[in-house]
Amino acid sequence: MSYYRYYWDPTYVLVLIGALLSIMASAHVKSVFQKYSRIGVLSGATGRDTAETLLNRAGIYDVSINAVAGSLTDNFNPRNMTVNLSEPVYGGRTISAVSVAAHECGHAMQHHNRYAMLAFRSALVPVANIGSKIGIPIILVGMLFSAGGAGSILTNIGIWCFSLSVLFQLVTLPVEFNASSRALAALKEQHLLEDSELAGAKKVLSAAALTYVASAAASILTLLRLIMIFGGNRRRD
Repeated sequence: MSYYRYYWDPTYVLVLIGALLSIMASAHVKSVFQKYSRIGVLSGATGRDTAETLLNRAGIYDVSINAVAGSLTDNFNPRNMTVNLSEPVYGGRTISAVSVAAHECGHAMQHHNRYAMLAFRSALVPVANIGSKIGIPIILVGMLFSAGGAGSILTNIGIWCFSLSVLFQLVTLPVEFNASSRALAALKEQHLLEDSELAGAKKVLSAAALTYVASAAASILTLLRLIMIFGGNRRRD
């Protein structure tokens, strides 16, 4: 393979498509979040109030609620049992704040109810982190030995390592969709949002879900490109 192929080939289009999808999804979620951050909830509840209510009514008393810096940095951490809400969500009294807080509580509910896909994703975290960090470097090393069998072995190992991070992102999709579903159901059942507000909450959570879909799509396209490049090499060999 020539150096030209390493720096440019038609398969780069796959990477560009993935990058474009990620950029569009990120811009969309920010736009939707900002839109519904300007619409207050009739109840006057903050994101923290919402989280506390949902956790208590779900019988979850071992999860603390914390404020963290940044925007859209919200998460549920099962290791220290915390729902971490970004500052605009923690103290916000808006549809966006309530929706995001409810979503993170959805993850806490998954953990409390031992949702299988969440457990599977948690088990994948160590290997996925390793795969995402060493997959591409191993492939690059394999490229240096492309003329011999060692190079082929290394590139195969690198592709399999990278595949683990792709698998993690695929498993993340049903976990995130389920958390949003739990959140919307809880907000409705507990009458924390009016019917007219629930429509906005659904748009906020749907926009957030698109970022995970775009990220998974980008990773799949990158993996496909790697397979196309090095699969082609093996056929020529």
